[in-house]
Parts: sequence; C-alpha cells; structure tokens
Amino acid sequence: MKSITIKGSQRESVGKASTKALRNAGKVPCVLYGGETPVHFSADEIAFKNLVYTPNAHTAVIELESGEKFDAVMQDIQFHPVTDKILHIDFYQLFEDKPVTMRIPVRLEGNSPGVRNGGRLLFRKRKLEIKALPKDLPDFFNVDISKLKIGENIAVESLLSDDFTILHPDSTVVVQVKTQRTAVVVDDEDEEGEEGAEGGDATAAEAPAADAPAEESAE
Repeated sequence: MKSITIKGSQRESVGKASTKALRNAGKVPCVLYGGETPVHFSADEIAFKNLVYTPNAHTAVIELESGEKFDAVMQDIQFHPVTDKILHIDFYQLFEDKPVTMRIPVRLEGNSPGVRNGGRLLFRKRKLEIKALPKDLPDFFNVDISKLKIGENIAVESLLSDDFTILHPDSTVVVQVKTQRTAVVVDDEDEEGEEGAEGGDATAAEAPAADAPAEESAE
C-alpha cells in the first residue's frame, strides 16, 4: 500500500490555547496512538491533502523534526462544521506483527449485462472495513461486474481472503442490479437466439430487446 509522508513538529503544549494558536497558523494538531505513550504533533494542513482528500487508501509515515519516524494509519479526523477545515487527526502506529483495522475502497470492473438490459446498478459498499497485518493491507478491492445480471448481486463472501479479515457479515451486499419497469430479463440462451430448422416446425425464440440501454447509476 502506498504511504504518504507527513512532516511535522512535536507539540510541547496540548492545551486549548496552544491548539487554537496552531489552527490559526494553518497547522493541524494530531495525536499518534499505539506506542508506549501518545505522541502529540502538528503539521501544515496542506501536508494532509493527498492523505485525506482522495478515494484511495494510504498509510502514512510521520516524520518529526527530531528525526523520529513512525509508520501509521489515519484512524479519525474532525472537520469544522462550517468551513470544513481539518481540526484534528488521530493516527495509529503500525507494527509489523500487529494487525490493524482500515477501510479499503471498492472498485468496479467491467460492464454489467443487467444494466445493458435496463437494470439499475446499486453500489452498496464503496468501502469495506478489514483487519490485517500492515504488509497484507490491499490498496483496493476489484469487483468484476461483467457477469452481473438483473436480480443478482455480489456479496462480501466472494471477496474473502486468508490475508485479511473483512469486518462485515459474509452476506453483506457490495453491488447489485435491480430491475426497473423498462428492464428486460434475458437469459444466456435467449441472448444468442435460436434458428428454426428449414422446413421444420421449430420456431425461433427471440427475447425482446430493450428500447435503449440504461446508464449505470451508483448509490
């Protein structure tokens, strides 16, 4: 998993006045948990841009002016309710032999035949929470929807791995295609069509086609 480097300064004072002064100076107060004692530090707000404002999952390397470095993962973040400025971030220190909990994004691949036939694509879980050792953290989950028909879904049970534990029930739906009034249910044989024998009594069985393919929508 890709890491984002955050260069910061250890905080000598953690009181309200000190915290307010940091924010006024464009810095974000942070705390790193997981070690022997919490590490209080601050960094420029712009330093968190590639870590916070992205759909991807990243770990972080906290570099302090003292020369200390810590591998970490962001655990909690607080925003101002009006300005959306970052107010505070909690990190959790990573250790090679200790599993960590993290939310991993889901990416859809392929084109669903159910959507082409007028169904509605519902993206139920855009991120999945997992527990794993740092070396086993995936960058994302790839979910292939190229065979997903109307009325079908892909659940967590199809994404299980020995490298990590997904912290959702196996039956949790990640993505599904639901029917709509304009949808046409077509099975594999009907899509190919059948030709009647020349001079015989067999009749061709053809499935009606949808007037126009519906655009994929995600929720």
